[in-house]
Amino acid sequence: MLAEITAQITDLPTYGYRRACALVNRQRVSTGAARVNAKRVYRVMAGQALLLPKAPRRRQSSRPHEGKVAVDQSDARWCSDGFEIKCDSGQTVTATFTKDCCDREIVAYRAWEGKGLPGEPVREMLIEAVEKRFGHVDAIPSAHVLEFLSDNGSAYIAAETRQIARQLGLKPVNTPVCSPQSNGIAESFVNTFKRDYVSRMDLADARTVMAQMQAAFEHFNEVHPHSSLKMKSPREFRQQRAAQGRLAQAETLHCE
Repeated sequence: MLAEITAQITDLPTYGYRRACALVNRQRVSTGAARVNAKRVYRVMAGQALLLPKAPRRRQSSRPHEGKVAVDQSDARWCSDGFEIKCDSGQTVTATFTKDCCDREIVAYRAWEGKGLPGEPVREMLIEAVEKRFGHVDAIPSAHVLEFLSDNGSAYIAAETRQIARQLGLKPVNTPVCSPQSNGIAESFVNTFKRDYVSRMDLADARTVMAQMQAAFEHFNEVHPHSSLKMKSPREFRQQRAAQGRLAQAETLHCE
């Protein structure tokens, strides 16, 4: 068991016992072996001092937040945010992303050298996201409501960005000022990306960092166990949903 755990977390030292257990079980299922319990993984990791230190408690915000950012179906709400990565050379890489609030997949992203979040990369990213999910920029059905949730950064609230979003079939939605909780899924992803990926990157300079971004986003989509998806990766979750949809459709046709 220790060898299996070590093989999964050697390159992922920021993963705790729950994600380690999910990766071990994913490997075991692929080979036909029996799954293991998270408590057993916890005991093994505790005995070998492999557990992560407990995170400090966050200060409770005085601002009440009773809304719900997550949705039950894919392509009902996307969210976005921007973040910066400081390089050892003194350069800064800025990135933005579009994330589905149901399956948690990073649909598209943009990264560039420099500070600040201009509107053009955001607009390009939205076009790519729609093409990836719907096949064509004009493919979103007119009756389909797909919200695009972001903060009030100038790149998001720019008239041209909102115009492009509406032309693509998106409904731009902005969070209340000084309320990051209202875009909690995007805010949480930024923390996850910096902790699990940026912390392991070669930060020599901007070009080196940007060369690693594609692999990091792909790893998150394909491998990263997500607690809100019952420790499945976004791609696993989407594949499971698709299989369930095909099964339901086949049963319906059989009944008819």
